Formats: sequence, structure tokens, C-alpha cells
Amino acid sequence: MNRSTKMIFAAGALLLAQQIQAQTIAVTGGTVHTLGGAGVIENGTVLIRDGRIVAVGKGVEVPRDAQVIDASGKIVTPGLFDAYTDFGVEEVSAVEGTVDSTQSGERFSASFDVSYAINPRSILIAVNRIEGVTRAAVVPGSSWGVAASVFSGQVAVIDLAGPGDWLTRSSAAMFVRLGESGSGLSGGSRVNAMLALRDGLEEARDYSVNRRNWEQGAHWEYTLKRKDLDALLPVLTGSTPLLVEVERASDISQALRLKKDFGLKMAILGGAEAWIVADELALAGVPVVLDPQRNLPGGFDSLGATLENAARLNKAGVMIAFTAGGTHNARNITQYAGLAVVNGLPYEVALEAMTVNPARIYGVSAEVGSLEAGKLADLVVWSGDPLELTTFADQVIIRGKSIPMVSRATLLRDRYLELNTDRPQAYKK
Repeated sequence: MNRSTKMIFAAGALLLAQQIQAQTIAVTGGTVHTLGGAGVIENGTVLIRDGRIVAVGKGVEVPRDAQVIDASGKIVTPGLFDAYTDFGVEEVSAVEGTVDSTQSGERFSASFDVSYAINPRSILIAVNRIEGVTRAAVVPGSSWGVAASVFSGQVAVIDLAGPGDWLTRSSAAMFVRLGESGSGLSGGSRVNAMLALRDGLEEARDYSVNRRNWEQGAHWEYTLKRKDLDALLPVLTGSTPLLVEVERASDISQALRLKKDFGLKMAILGGAEAWIVADELALAGVPVVLDPQRNLPGGFDSLGATLENAARLNKAGVMIAFTAGGTHNARNITQYAGLAVVNGLPYEVALEAMTVNPARIYGVSAEVGSLEAGKLADLVVWSGDPLELTTFADQVIIRGKSIPMVSRATLLRDRYLELNTDRPQAYKK
């Protein structure tokens, strides 16, 4: 076992020990962006006990036994939440054996649950969490292979603390594809994609009423498997949102029509042309998960892509959430948020778009997303403005535990920082 590997295991052991031992942490003296009712607090204190925030504000009394993190002159925010990733189900995009986010068979569709395959020890997790990413939505069907249906499966929300209680919520959303990507899964026409989605929802609605007859063989057979029908029932009741990947403005309008017809809770993913139908989205109360750096069309569905997408949606009253558009560099989400601010998005809204808004969309905002008493303590102490390229995370806390600021990348950096010194061969270490 070489030195780098030993240090990785040592860091993991330290993290596990921290998780076992309850502790009190006080983050003091920083400019705290709570993204909650308290707004921005200068020279504030965040007091954490047993994994949860117990107090936020000025003049908070710090217990004697508390571990104190001095954030004077620094900025404190909730941990970053990327709203669309492959964390734990994709290691190397070009190597099929390391990608578990997509199935190509026809056995399951709506019931495909990526949480069963998530690897909390993924190297990509440590690389991103030390730069402030503490939570993520893991979305099925976002990379390798060819999906078998417009129903790609169920979204999971996880934290990036590593092994332990990392699953925040399974079945946090049902992911489907419409527009150009959906048409490719259903016979080459976006009409077929919409009809396949409507047929599936109508079957699930019929199944909810006639389940007993179907179980007794006194009802016609459904196209979808039973597990898929069961997975769609909470979508019909509105307890699970439908996350719809769609880009073109006209396709977004059709998705909103579907929402109205079935009484669904919905969010749009992608939405390159969402700004064109911003008023419709605001009226329907449908949020948009977007990559704020997109300004060029990747195809005919995104001819209207613009860096002002986020600002225009926000101005119309649409809730937005950010994604960096890829797991390997989810940490770049702050840079992309900065681009949105330069192009008209208010600063605090940009922070909300990568913290509390994703938590709201996926139904976990009662637990994470803002710095408020009672919530799980996910926060980052930044060396400066988090939207500046030269700013880094000085300290990351997930579930109230200080995360070792170590990854395989930092270990390799440190090992080879001094190239002029003699060192043993790596395999002898």
C-alpha cells in the first residue's frame, strides 16, 4: 500500500471517528448568508450540536466545550447543492462498467432507482466536497447507454460526507424526457414521447382505482410493469415531483399542459429556452433546473440559449436551481453562478439557486439548504466571495461534522509539489 493510499484510508478513518463522536461546533465572526429568514448576518455565529444547527445570529453564547472555527473576515454559506449529477453512479464516463445511472433493458422504467447503486466512496465525491459541494441530486439516465423509455427513473438526494447515513431522500423526483431527447426514445417523434408519458400516467391512474381487479385477473393488462405503476402513484398524488428534461419553449408549454391535465407537481430540467415562456412557468409555479453557463445552442431545441436565462426567469418570478452540468466538476457551480450574476441575476438569488432552491424542489428544505435552527448543519466557510474564481473553501461541514480537506488530488499535489527532491519509488512507500 503506497503512501497516498494510506493517507486516504487515514482520512476516511478520521471522518468515521468524527461521525461516531457527537460534538459541538461554533463557527464565529464571519459574514453569514443564512438564505433563511435572518438574511445576511455580519460578525455572526453558527452554533452546531449533534449534527444540527441550534442557533444562528450575533451574540450567540459559545459553550466552553465547543470546537471553535474562526471565520473572521470570511463568508459562511449553506453547503452547495448541485441539482443534477451522477455522483456515486459514474466514475469514468467513457468506461461502461463504472456507470450505473442508465439501463438499456425494458424490465423497469419508472421504478429504476439509482440509490441502489450509489458508491459513497467515489473519488469524485471527495474532490468536489472539499470545494463546498455538500448535497446533490443523483439523476438516472443522464449518461451511458440508451434508455428504454421516456421514464428514466427515480432521483435520489444524497450528502457527500462519505460512508454512513448519506442517503437524504430516495424517490425525490421522477425523471422523464421529452423534446428531442424524448423523441429519440419513442420512435423519432416528440409526439410519441408525449403520448408515451401520458399513456403511462393514465395507466397508473387506472391502476390506482382498479388494482384489486387487476390482481385478481379481472382487468385488462397494463403496458407498464407493476413496480413502474407503483412508482408513478406518488407522482399522481403530487407527493413526488415530475422532473422533465426539455429545452424548447414549445415543448415546455406542452409539459405545462400535462401538469394541468394530471394535477402534477413539476420541475423543468435544462430549459435552454425557458425564458421565452417564463410567464407561463411562473403562473404554473414550475421551477427550472438549469446550467447558467449555457449560451450556445447544442441543437435545434436550444437555439434560444442565453446567459440571461436565469435572470429573466427570476425576474418573471420563476424559482431557479443550478447545476454544473456534470459530476466530475460540480465544484464549478460557483463559477457558473457568478456568470449568472454578471448577466443580471441578483447575488443572493444566485446563492439560493445552489443551496435552498434545489432543496425545495426535491422536498428536503425542512432539513437542508439554509442556515436555520433545527436544520442539519451543512455549511461552508469561504476564504472570500464564493463566486470569485480565486476563492476556495477553508472548511466544509456536513451533518455537523468537519470534513477533512483532503482528496486524492490534494494528496498527489502534495506528494509531487517538490520535484527536485529524491523520493523512493511509489510502490515501496
